[in-house]
Amino acid sequence: MAQTISQLKQRSGSFDWGHSVELDDVRGEVAIVGIGETEYSGPSGRNAKDMALAAVAAAIADAGLKPQDIDGLMISPGISDQLTPEDFRQHFQVTQDIWFSQEGGAMIWGATCAHTSAHAIRARKARNIVNVFAVDWATARARGTGNPGDWHASEPMKAGFELPYGWFPQPLYFATFMHRHMHEFGTTDEQLAQLPLTFRRHANTHDGAVMNARTMSLEEYLARPMLADPFRVEDCCLISDGAGAFVMCAAERAKDFPHPQVVVEGVGRGCIDGAPYISQQKKLTATPQTFAAPWAYAMADCSAQDLDVIAVYDCFSGTALMQIEDMGFCEKGEGGAFVEGNRLHASRPRSQGGIPCNTHGGLLSHAYVLGIAHVIELVRQLRGTAQNQVDDVQLAAYAGFTADEGATMILSNRC
Repeated sequence: MAQTISQLKQRSGSFDWGHSVELDDVRGEVAIVGIGETEYSGPSGRNAKDMALAAVAAAIADAGLKPQDIDGLMISPGISDQLTPEDFRQHFQVTQDIWFSQEGGAMIWGATCAHTSAHAIRARKARNIVNVFAVDWATARARGTGNPGDWHASEPMKAGFELPYGWFPQPLYFATFMHRHMHEFGTTDEQLAQLPLTFRRHANTHDGAVMNARTMSLEEYLARPMLADPFRVEDCCLISDGAGAFVMCAAERAKDFPHPQVVVEGVGRGCIDGAPYISQQKKLTATPQTFAAPWAYAMADCSAQDLDVIAVYDCFSGTALMQIEDMGFCEKGEGGAFVEGNRLHASRPRSQGGIPCNTHGGLLSHAYVLGIAHVIELVRQLRGTAQNQVDDVQLAAYAGFTADEGATMILSNRC
Protein backbone atom coordinates (compact mmCIF):
# COMPACT_ATOMS: atom_id res chain seq x y z
CA MET A 1 0.00 0.00 0.00
CA ALA A 2 1.12 3.57 -0.56
CA GLN A 3 2.94 5.61 2.04
CA THR A 4 0.81 8.09 3.95
CA ILE A 5 1.15 11.80 3.25
CA SER A 6 2.63 12.34 6.71
CA GLN A 7 5.32 9.74 5.95
CA LEU A 8 6.11 11.51 2.68
CA LYS A 9 6.50 14.81 4.52
CA GLN A 10 8.99 13.16 6.88
CA ARG A 11 11.14 11.91 4.00
CA SER A 12 11.07 15.24 2.16
CA GLY A 13 14.46 16.31 3.49
CA SER A 14 16.22 13.09 2.48
CA PHE A 15 16.81 14.14 -1.15
CA ASP A 16 19.27 16.77 -2.33
CA TRP A 17 18.11 16.81 -5.95
CA GLY A 18 14.34 17.30 -5.78
CA HIS A 19 11.25 17.45 -3.62
CA SER A 20 7.48 16.92 -3.46
CA VAL A 21 5.11 19.87 -3.54
CA GLU A 22 2.82 19.48 -0.53
CA LEU A 23 -0.78 19.26 -1.75
CA ASP A 24 -3.74 18.97 0.58
CA ASP A 25 -6.12 16.04 0.24
CA VAL A 26 -8.76 16.45 -2.49
CA ARG A 27 -9.62 12.77 -2.85
CA GLY A 28 -13.11 12.22 -4.19
CA GLU A 29 -13.96 15.92 -4.53
CA VAL A 30 -13.74 16.40 -8.31
CA ALA A 31 -15.08 14.43 -11.27
CA ILE A 32 -14.45 14.70 -15.01
CA VAL A 33 -17.89 14.69 -16.65
CA GLY A 34 -17.22 15.79 -20.23
CA ILE A 35 -14.45 15.39 -22.81
CA GLY A 36 -13.89 16.92 -26.24
CA GLU A 37 -11.26 16.97 -28.95
CA THR A 38 -10.59 18.31 -32.40
CA GLU A 39 -8.99 16.36 -35.21
CA TYR A 40 -5.27 15.88 -34.61
CA SER A 41 -2.98 16.44 -37.57
CA GLY A 42 0.22 17.78 -39.00
CA PRO A 43 0.24 21.28 -40.56
CA SER A 44 -3.42 22.18 -41.11
CA GLY A 45 -3.63 25.96 -41.28
CA ARG A 46 -5.82 25.98 -38.16
CA ASN A 47 -5.04 28.31 -35.27
CA ALA A 48 -4.89 27.36 -31.61
CA LYS A 49 -7.73 29.57 -30.40
CA ASP A 50 -10.25 28.24 -32.92
CA MET A 51 -9.25 24.66 -32.09
CA ALA A 52 -9.54 25.35 -28.37
CA LEU A 53 -13.07 26.69 -28.82
CA ALA A 54 -14.05 23.63 -30.86
CA ALA A 55 -12.69 21.26 -28.20
CA VAL A 56 -14.48 23.20 -25.45
CA ALA A 57 -17.76 23.05 -27.36
CA ALA A 58 -17.37 19.28 -27.77
CA ALA A 59 -16.58 18.77 -24.07
CA ILE A 60 -19.56 20.87 -22.97
CA ALA A 61 -21.87 18.88 -25.25
CA ASP A 62 -20.41 15.58 -24.03
CA ALA A 63 -21.21 16.63 -20.46
CA GLY A 64 -24.80 17.38 -21.42
CA LEU A 65 -24.33 21.04 -20.56
CA LYS A 66 -24.74 24.32 -22.42
CA PRO A 67 -22.15 27.10 -22.71
CA GLN A 68 -24.10 29.24 -20.23
CA ASP A 69 -23.56 26.50 -17.62
CA ILE A 70 -19.78 26.94 -17.66
CA ASP A 71 -18.46 29.30 -14.99
CA GLY A 72 -14.81 28.22 -14.83
CA LEU A 73 -12.00 28.14 -17.40
CA MET A 74 -8.45 26.80 -17.05
CA ILE A 75 -5.60 27.13 -19.56
CA SER A 76 -1.83 26.86 -19.83
CA PRO A 77 -0.22 30.28 -20.35
CA GLY A 78 2.49 31.09 -22.84
CA ILE A 79 1.91 28.26 -25.31
CA SER A 80 0.16 29.13 -28.57
CA ASP A 81 -2.90 31.37 -28.34
CA GLN A 82 -5.07 30.04 -25.52
CA LEU A 83 -8.53 31.19 -24.49
CA THR A 84 -9.64 33.96 -22.15
CA PRO A 85 -13.05 34.28 -20.48
CA GLU A 86 -13.88 37.08 -22.90
CA ASP A 87 -13.06 34.79 -25.85
CA PHE A 88 -15.44 32.22 -24.37
CA ARG A 89 -18.25 34.71 -23.81
CA GLN A 90 -17.89 36.27 -27.24
CA HIS A 91 -17.74 32.96 -29.11
CA PHE A 92 -20.66 31.33 -27.30
CA GLN A 93 -22.68 34.55 -26.95
CA VAL A 94 -23.04 34.24 -23.17
CA THR A 95 -22.65 36.79 -20.39
CA GLN A 96 -21.92 34.93 -17.14
CA ASP A 97 -18.93 35.59 -14.88
CA ILE A 98 -16.19 33.00 -15.40
CA TRP A 99 -13.59 32.05 -12.80
CA PHE A 100 -10.26 31.91 -14.64
CA SER A 101 -7.01 30.11 -13.90
CA GLN A 102 -3.78 29.82 -15.86
CA GLU A 103 -2.79 26.77 -13.80
CA GLY A 104 -4.48 24.34 -16.19
CA GLY A 105 -4.19 23.03 -19.71
CA ALA A 106 -1.70 20.22 -20.35
CA MET A 107 1.73 18.91 -19.22
CA ILE A 108 1.83 18.80 -15.40
CA TRP A 109 -1.23 21.06 -15.22
CA GLY A 110 -3.30 18.38 -16.95
CA ALA A 111 -3.06 16.66 -13.57
CA THR A 112 -2.82 19.50 -11.05
CA CYS A 113 -5.79 21.36 -12.60
CA ALA A 114 -7.98 18.93 -10.65
CA HIS A 115 -6.42 20.06 -7.38
CA THR A 116 -6.85 23.73 -8.30
CA SER A 117 -10.43 23.06 -9.37
CA ALA A 118 -11.22 21.38 -6.06
CA HIS A 119 -10.28 24.58 -4.25
CA ALA A 120 -12.35 26.72 -6.62
CA ILE A 121 -15.36 24.45 -6.13
CA ARG A 122 -14.89 24.43 -2.33
CA ALA A 123 -14.84 28.23 -2.34
CA ARG A 124 -17.92 28.34 -4.58
CA LYS A 125 -16.04 30.28 -7.21
CA ALA A 126 -17.22 27.87 -9.90
CA ARG A 127 -19.45 24.83 -10.41
CA ASN A 128 -18.62 23.63 -13.95
CA ILE A 129 -15.00 24.16 -14.95
CA VAL A 130 -13.59 23.45 -18.40
CA ASN A 131 -9.86 22.77 -18.78
CA VAL A 132 -8.53 23.23 -22.32
CA PHE A 133 -5.29 23.06 -24.24
CA ALA A 134 -4.55 23.72 -27.91
CA VAL A 135 -1.41 23.84 -30.01
CA ASP A 136 -0.77 24.80 -33.63
CA TRP A 137 2.95 24.11 -33.69
CA ALA A 138 2.77 21.96 -36.82
CA THR A 139 1.33 24.86 -38.79
CA ALA A 140 3.72 27.35 -37.19
CA ARG A 141 6.71 25.15 -37.97
CA ALA A 142 5.62 24.72 -41.59
CA ARG A 143 5.45 28.51 -41.88
CA GLY A 144 8.85 28.91 -40.24
CA THR A 145 7.38 30.91 -37.35
CA GLY A 146 8.00 28.64 -34.35
CA ASN A 147 8.98 25.30 -32.86
CA PRO A 148 9.16 23.69 -29.39
CA GLY A 149 12.81 24.68 -28.95
CA ASP A 150 12.13 28.42 -29.10
CA TRP A 151 11.68 28.89 -25.35
CA HIS A 152 14.93 27.08 -24.60
CA ALA A 153 16.80 29.21 -27.11
CA SER A 154 15.41 32.42 -25.62
CA GLU A 155 16.05 31.63 -21.94
CA PRO A 156 19.18 33.65 -20.96
CA MET A 157 21.10 31.05 -18.97
CA LYS A 158 20.44 28.29 -21.47
CA ALA A 159 21.38 30.59 -24.35
CA GLY A 160 24.59 31.64 -22.59
CA PHE A 161 25.79 28.44 -20.99
CA GLU A 162 24.19 25.49 -22.77
CA LEU A 163 23.59 26.38 -26.41
CA PRO A 164 27.23 27.38 -27.13
CA TYR A 165 28.27 23.84 -26.26
CA GLY A 166 25.70 22.24 -28.56
CA TRP A 167 23.27 21.45 -25.72
CA PHE A 168 20.19 22.11 -27.84
CA PRO A 169 17.43 21.30 -28.63
CA GLN A 170 15.29 18.85 -26.64
CA PRO A 171 16.27 15.61 -28.44
CA LEU A 172 19.86 16.17 -27.34
CA TYR A 173 18.90 16.76 -23.71
CA PHE A 174 16.91 13.59 -23.40
CA ALA A 175 19.15 11.46 -25.60
CA THR A 176 21.96 12.23 -23.16
CA PHE A 177 19.80 11.10 -20.24
CA MET A 178 18.89 7.86 -22.02
CA HIS A 179 22.50 7.23 -23.02
CA ARG A 180 23.43 7.51 -19.35
CA HIS A 181 20.64 5.10 -18.44
CA MET A 182 22.02 2.57 -20.92
CA HIS A 183 25.54 3.05 -19.54
CA GLU A 184 24.50 2.63 -15.90
CA PHE A 185 21.91 -0.12 -16.23
CA GLY A 186 22.59 -1.95 -19.48
CA THR A 187 19.33 -0.92 -21.15
CA THR A 188 19.42 -1.98 -24.83
CA ASP A 189 18.15 -0.52 -28.09
CA GLU A 190 15.75 -3.44 -28.39
CA GLN A 191 14.29 -2.68 -24.95
CA LEU A 192 13.97 1.04 -25.68
CA ALA A 193 12.22 0.14 -28.94
CA GLN A 194 9.34 -1.42 -27.02
CA LEU A 195 7.92 2.01 -26.17
CA PRO A 196 7.68 3.52 -29.68
CA LEU A 197 6.65 0.14 -31.09
CA THR A 198 3.85 -0.37 -28.54
CA PHE A 199 2.58 3.19 -28.84
CA ARG A 200 2.63 2.94 -32.64
CA ARG A 201 0.70 -0.33 -32.43
CA HIS A 202 -1.92 1.41 -30.29
CA ALA A 203 -2.08 4.30 -32.77
CA ASN A 204 -2.60 1.88 -35.64
CA THR A 205 -5.91 0.83 -34.08
CA HIS A 206 -7.02 4.30 -32.97
CA ASP A 207 -8.97 6.35 -35.51
CA GLY A 208 -7.90 9.67 -34.00
CA ALA A 209 -4.15 9.03 -34.10
CA VAL A 210 -1.94 10.83 -36.59
CA MET A 211 0.06 7.63 -37.15
CA ASN A 212 -2.91 5.27 -37.42
CA ALA A 213 -1.93 4.02 -40.89
CA ARG A 214 1.85 3.76 -40.47
CA THR A 215 2.96 0.47 -38.96
CA MET A 216 6.47 -0.26 -37.72
CA SER A 217 8.33 -3.47 -36.89
CA LEU A 218 11.34 -3.93 -34.63
CA GLU A 219 13.51 -4.61 -37.67
CA GLU A 220 12.34 -1.38 -39.31
CA TYR A 221 12.98 0.54 -36.11
CA LEU A 222 16.52 -0.80 -35.68
CA ALA A 223 17.32 -0.03 -39.32
CA ARG A 224 16.42 3.62 -38.91
CA PRO A 225 19.37 6.06 -38.61
CA MET A 226 20.19 7.68 -35.29
CA LEU A 227 18.88 11.20 -34.78
CA ALA A 228 20.59 11.77 -31.43
CA ASP A 229 22.11 8.56 -30.10
CA PRO A 230 20.33 6.47 -28.83
CA PHE A 231 17.19 8.10 -30.27
CA ARG A 232 15.82 7.53 -33.74
CA VAL A 233 13.06 9.74 -35.12
CA GLU A 234 10.48 7.28 -33.78
CA ASP A 235 11.74 7.91 -30.22
CA CYS A 236 10.77 11.59 -30.52
CA CYS A 237 7.33 13.14 -30.27
CA LEU A 238 5.32 14.34 -33.22
CA ILE A 239 4.72 18.02 -33.95
CA SER A 240 0.97 18.50 -34.23
CA ASP A 241 -2.07 20.73 -34.53
CA GLY A 242 -5.00 19.95 -32.26
CA ALA A 243 -6.88 20.64 -29.05
CA GLY A 244 -8.54 18.81 -26.19
CA ALA A 245 -10.74 19.81 -23.26
CA PHE A 246 -12.51 18.29 -20.28
CA VAL A 247 -15.20 19.51 -17.90
CA MET A 248 -14.87 19.12 -14.11
CA CYS A 249 -17.41 19.52 -11.36
CA ALA A 250 -17.94 18.43 -7.75
CA ALA A 251 -17.91 14.62 -7.62
CA GLU A 252 -21.15 14.60 -5.61
CA ARG A 253 -22.88 15.98 -8.72
CA ALA A 254 -21.29 13.56 -11.21
CA LYS A 255 -24.21 11.12 -11.12
CA ASP A 256 -26.40 13.80 -12.69
CA PHE A 257 -24.37 13.76 -15.92
CA PRO A 258 -24.82 11.45 -18.94
CA HIS A 259 -21.66 9.32 -18.67
CA PRO A 260 -20.25 7.02 -15.98
CA GLN A 261 -18.46 9.19 -13.44
CA VAL A 262 -14.69 9.50 -13.45
CA VAL A 263 -13.46 10.73 -10.09
CA VAL A 264 -10.09 12.22 -9.14
CA GLU A 265 -8.65 10.10 -6.32
CA GLY A 266 -5.20 11.62 -5.95
CA VAL A 267 -2.88 14.34 -7.25
CA GLY A 268 0.87 14.69 -6.73
CA ARG A 269 3.47 17.20 -7.91
CA GLY A 270 7.25 16.96 -7.77
CA CYS A 271 10.20 19.17 -8.72
CA ILE A 272 13.81 18.55 -9.70
CA ASP A 273 16.14 21.17 -8.30
CA GLY A 274 18.31 22.97 -10.84
CA ALA A 275 16.09 22.38 -13.86
CA PRO A 276 15.23 23.65 -16.44
CA TYR A 277 18.98 24.07 -16.72
CA ILE A 278 19.36 20.48 -17.83
CA SER A 279 23.13 20.48 -17.53
CA GLN A 280 22.81 21.16 -13.79
CA GLN A 281 20.59 18.23 -12.90
CA LYS A 282 22.13 15.90 -10.33
CA LYS A 283 20.20 12.76 -11.31
CA LEU A 284 20.20 12.35 -15.07
CA THR A 285 18.39 9.00 -15.00
CA ALA A 286 15.53 10.11 -12.73
CA THR A 287 12.41 12.20 -13.29
CA PRO A 288 10.16 14.31 -11.02
CA GLN A 289 7.72 11.39 -10.89
CA THR A 290 9.99 10.19 -8.06
CA PHE A 291 8.29 12.87 -5.93
CA ALA A 292 4.90 13.26 -7.65
CA ALA A 293 3.66 9.67 -7.90
CA PRO A 294 4.05 8.68 -4.21
CA TRP A 295 2.07 11.75 -3.14
CA ALA A 296 -0.76 10.88 -5.53
CA TYR A 297 -0.74 7.25 -4.38
CA ALA A 298 -0.88 8.34 -0.74
CA MET A 299 -3.85 10.59 -1.40
CA ALA A 300 -5.63 7.84 -3.34
CA ASP A 301 -4.59 5.12 -0.86
CA CYS A 302 -3.22 2.91 -3.63
CA SER A 303 0.05 1.85 -5.22
CA ALA A 304 1.38 1.34 -8.74
CA GLN A 305 0.34 -2.31 -8.55
CA ASP A 306 -3.32 -1.30 -8.11
CA LEU A 307 -3.46 0.59 -11.41
CA ASP A 308 -5.12 -0.89 -14.49
CA VAL A 309 -3.89 1.53 -17.18
CA ILE A 310 -1.58 4.55 -17.36
CA ALA A 311 -0.91 7.43 -19.73
CA VAL A 312 2.66 8.72 -19.45
CA TYR A 313 4.04 11.91 -20.97
CA ASP A 314 6.25 10.57 -23.76
CA CYS A 315 7.97 13.52 -25.36
CA PHE A 316 10.74 10.95 -25.86
CA SER A 317 10.69 7.20 -25.40
CA GLY A 318 13.39 7.34 -22.74
CA THR A 319 11.42 9.91 -20.73
CA ALA A 320 8.46 7.55 -20.61
CA LEU A 321 10.68 4.61 -19.63
CA MET A 322 12.23 6.50 -16.72
CA GLN A 323 8.85 7.76 -15.51
CA ILE A 324 7.50 4.21 -15.50
CA GLU A 325 10.40 3.30 -13.21
CA ASP A 326 9.89 6.34 -11.00
CA MET A 327 6.16 5.63 -10.69
CA GLY A 328 7.07 2.39 -8.95
CA PHE A 329 6.31 -0.28 -11.55
CA CYS A 330 9.86 -1.58 -11.22
CA GLU A 331 13.14 -0.64 -9.57
CA LYS A 332 15.34 2.10 -11.03
CA GLY A 333 17.32 0.64 -13.90
CA GLU A 334 14.93 -2.26 -14.49
CA GLY A 335 12.66 -0.40 -16.90
CA GLY A 336 14.20 -2.01 -19.97
CA ALA A 337 13.38 -5.50 -18.74
CA PHE A 338 9.96 -4.37 -17.47
CA VAL A 339 8.74 -3.21 -20.90
CA GLU A 340 9.90 -6.27 -22.86
CA GLY A 341 7.43 -8.74 -24.31
CA ASN A 342 4.52 -6.40 -25.10
CA ARG A 343 4.10 -5.66 -21.40
CA LEU A 344 2.76 -2.16 -22.16
CA HIS A 345 0.14 -3.29 -24.66
CA ALA A 346 -3.57 -2.79 -24.07
CA SER A 347 -4.38 -6.42 -24.85
CA ARG A 348 -1.91 -8.00 -22.43
CA PRO A 349 -3.64 -9.51 -19.36
CA ARG A 350 -2.50 -7.90 -16.13
CA SER A 351 -1.93 -11.37 -14.70
CA GLN A 352 1.04 -11.63 -17.08
CA GLY A 353 2.69 -8.52 -15.65
CA GLY A 354 3.30 -5.10 -17.12
CA ILE A 355 0.87 -2.18 -17.35
CA PRO A 356 -1.12 -0.97 -20.40
CA CYS A 357 0.37 2.40 -21.34
CA ASN A 358 -0.59 5.17 -23.77
CA THR A 359 -3.37 3.14 -25.32
CA HIS A 360 -4.11 5.94 -27.81
CA GLY A 361 -0.52 6.11 -29.10
CA GLY A 362 0.87 8.88 -26.92
CA LEU A 363 2.89 11.88 -28.03
CA LEU A 364 5.03 9.56 -30.15
CA SER A 365 2.23 8.30 -32.41
CA HIS A 366 -1.16 9.81 -31.49
CA ALA A 367 -0.49 13.56 -31.40
CA TYR A 368 1.73 16.05 -29.63
CA VAL A 369 -0.83 18.02 -27.65
CA LEU A 370 1.30 17.91 -24.50
CA GLY A 371 -0.79 15.50 -22.44
CA ILE A 372 -4.38 16.73 -22.71
CA ALA A 373 -5.22 13.76 -24.97
CA HIS A 374 -3.63 11.41 -22.42
CA VAL A 375 -6.20 12.46 -19.83
CA ILE A 376 -9.05 12.18 -22.32
CA GLU A 377 -7.92 8.67 -23.24
CA LEU A 378 -7.96 7.61 -19.59
CA VAL A 379 -11.48 8.98 -19.18
CA ARG A 380 -12.56 6.82 -22.12
CA GLN A 381 -10.82 3.81 -20.59
CA LEU A 382 -12.68 4.34 -17.32
CA ARG A 383 -15.97 4.81 -19.18
CA GLY A 384 -15.30 1.57 -21.10
CA THR A 385 -15.45 3.32 -24.50
CA ALA A 386 -11.77 3.45 -25.58
CA GLN A 387 -10.85 2.09 -28.99
CA ASN A 388 -8.05 0.02 -27.43
CA GLN A 389 -10.08 -0.85 -24.37
CA VAL A 390 -8.30 -2.53 -21.48
CA ASP A 391 -10.35 -5.16 -19.66
CA ASP A 392 -11.95 -4.24 -16.33
CA VAL A 393 -10.42 -0.79 -15.87
CA GLN A 394 -11.17 0.70 -12.46
CA LEU A 395 -8.09 2.77 -11.61
CA ALA A 396 -5.90 4.82 -13.96
CA ALA A 397 -3.03 7.31 -13.70
CA TYR A 398 -1.82 10.20 -15.82
CA ALA A 399 1.84 11.19 -15.51
CA GLY A 400 2.53 14.76 -16.68
CA PHE A 401 6.00 16.19 -17.27
CA THR A 402 7.81 19.46 -18.01
CA ALA A 403 11.47 18.37 -17.45
CA ASP A 404 11.90 20.15 -14.11
CA GLU A 405 8.46 19.19 -12.78
CA GLY A 406 6.20 16.16 -12.86
CA ALA A 407 2.63 15.53 -11.77
CA THR A 408 0.49 12.45 -11.26
CA MET A 409 -3.30 12.20 -11.24
CA ILE A 410 -5.14 9.06 -10.15
CA LEU A 411 -8.64 8.56 -11.63
CA SER A 412 -11.30 5.97 -10.84
CA ASN A 413 -14.80 5.04 -12.01
CA ARG A 414 -16.06 4.28 -8.54
CA CYS A 415 -19.79 4.57 -7.95
